[in-house]
Amino acid sequence: MPAPAKPEATEPSYNEQSCRVMIVGAGPGAPDLMTIRATRAVEQAEVLIWTDSLVSPQIAALAPAGCERIRTSSLTLEEVIAVVVDRARAGLRVVRLHDGDPCLYGAIQEQICRLADEGIGVEVVPGISAYQATAAALGRELTIPGLVQTIVLSRTGGRTGVPETESLAHLAALRASLCLYLSARHVEEVQTELLRHYPADTPVAIGYRVSWPDQWLTVVPLHEMAAASRQRELIRTTLYVISPALAPPEAARSKLYSASHQHLFRGGAL
Repeated sequence: MPAPAKPEATEPSYNEQSCRVMIVGAGPGAPDLMTIRATRAVEQAEVLIWTDSLVSPQIAALAPAGCERIRTSSLTLEEVIAVVVDRARAGLRVVRLHDGDPCLYGAIQEQICRLADEGIGVEVVPGISAYQATAAALGRELTIPGLVQTIVLSRTGGRTGVPETESLAHLAALRASLCLYLSARHVEEVQTELLRHYPADTPVAIGYRVSWPDQWLTVVPLHEMAAASRQRELIRTTLYVISPALAPPEAARSKLYSASHQHLFRGGAL
């Protein structure tokens, strides 16, 4: 007896009652660094609500000609939610477009909760974050065997603060690959604290609008971090990556591909 035919795969629709809104990560800036799913969502959007102060206009331009485009740089959360609810209830495909990965400093939890209160489901599409684009642009790995195996994504306290257990002093004490967002306005204090834990010559990558046409990316020793930032007058859309992995020893090598290291797929040992 022949086996029953498998149903044909279909593209998931985000206009169903259970999920009428997509929160989409636009990635760090370059349109070709968006995921395929994110690109398709923008290309099919009927309403695009986008963070125009942080997302490249090239990405917003991927939306179809008839798409309603709403900029959020001057709107409050309540105003954004009101628009999303109105358009979603009208049966329109709504894309809320965030820079980078929306799960990282994207303030999406409060949006999802408010939309849930309105009975509106949300699908979240991840995006490449600036720390990944920065490491790629430098051609560097941030986890080097025997040197550093941990990546910390955080920010300095600033006006909104951070939990005491996540203070910069605690994080810097790990001497891991430390990626600091939203910290350029406080770079002097950041450098001072980091110098208490990292050697002064620890490499620091400073990335401004990484992957945008006007990208500026450099690596300086930690003790020059603040001076380099102030010289460029950096106050926003800036990422710092502090890590010994940016200048690894030539002898550093992973065991995974070493002839002396056996595992399940090579040599039969775990």
